[in-house]
Amino acid sequence: MIVTGRLFGLVLAGAVPVLVRPQTGTVWLWIGTCVVLVVLDLLLTGSPAVLSLSRVPTAQVRLGDATTTTLLVANPGTRTFRGRVRDAWQPSAGAGTNRHRISLPPGERRAVTTPLRPTRRGDRQADRVTVRRFGPLGLAGRQKSVVVPGHVRALPPFTSRKHLPSRLARLRQLDGRSAVRVRGQGTEFDSLRDYVEGDDVRSIDWRATARRRSTVVRTWQPEKDRHIILVLDTSRTSAGRVGDVPRLDAAMDAALLLAALASRAGDRVDLVAGDRRVHRKVIGSSRTTLLGDLVTAMAPLEPALLEADWTLLAAEVARVSRQRGLVVLLTPLEPSAIEESLLAPLAVLAARHRVVLASVADPALTAMLDRTGDSTEVYDAAAAARTVALRERTAAALGRLGVDVLDADPEQLPVALADHYLMLKARGLL
Repeated sequence: MIVTGRLFGLVLAGAVPVLVRPQTGTVWLWIGTCVVLVVLDLLLTGSPAVLSLSRVPTAQVRLGDATTTTLLVANPGTRTFRGRVRDAWQPSAGAGTNRHRISLPPGERRAVTTPLRPTRRGDRQADRVTVRRFGPLGLAGRQKSVVVPGHVRALPPFTSRKHLPSRLARLRQLDGRSAVRVRGQGTEFDSLRDYVEGDDVRSIDWRATARRRSTVVRTWQPEKDRHIILVLDTSRTSAGRVGDVPRLDAAMDAALLLAALASRAGDRVDLVAGDRRVHRKVIGSSRTTLLGDLVTAMAPLEPALLEADWTLLAAEVARVSRQRGLVVLLTPLEPSAIEESLLAPLAVLAARHRVVLASVADPALTAMLDRTGDSTEVYDAAAAARTVALRERTAAALGRLGVDVLDADPEQLPVALADHYLMLKARGLL
């Protein structure tokens, strides 16, 4: 049972007869009248469960963008339904106006639309739908809540896509300039040119030299179909927040920019995401579907509060690619976690592949180092200095294994990773 504002207005209207005839009997008579009217209204109110509710599937949306969800309300009964429908969602779905007044004749169906603007990545679930039906007097009514399944998937926002045009321009310059002078396995013949001082004598083409009667060398360019494996860490270390962004989301942003750039360069990109088990894999996507496949696979991922099994993830990389490629580990540069579980598998990976570790740094550490106003800030600065020193020591240890370490804040990491990839391409190191 529910009551409306009309009932309170009716009770307050009783002040008029009480003022006209100020007696106790008048008060009780008016209260009794209100009770009788409420009971009568309830008896004349039909069941709110008469409505048939269903939901139209909600299209996925990029985090921060707006979308709508549509609820289909049908009245198979014999009486007109007058009331309200509340379409509730979990708070992070960002539901706007979700209370809808409905007057639905029998046998008809109507669609009610609720605006959504998700504030968190992933699947945002619908809560219960509450139906309120009012009596003909509008004093009271009945309500019932039912579960109408539904969800909206908020995709990673890919905010670093603004840097893609400039990196593609650099990639075109890289492809259009003179081919890199490298020789050996994994390179493609480009052209012949005259020998200049400093060229590798092993690149001399003796047959062409004999024909031209001048020394000629072969030039080579890196292959365009190199294999890149993105390994996304979803363990406890990725749950930490830098500012208002989880480390996992910042790592996804960097992975998407690199994937978009590498696919335009003709390279093959695969994704492995997991911790103690592999949660998502994107293998063998074409250039046209790669980004869509990646954001769809990344969207429901959430950090797990447990340690990553890097032996398992390294074995998965070995299954994905048996040839030498570029392996990008998107994991925080946490000294304890790396020393305990990553160093041994990483040594094996570095022997077979070119490995890059991309870590999301916290700019708050740098800010703490600069603040030394009072004793509390001095202690904070000392703790920050120790943390930075441990991270640098860990990065140096990884460098001795042949691993390239990129440690940058969430805004700069995608750019740093894309630039590092272009540098590797330019030097023929892929």
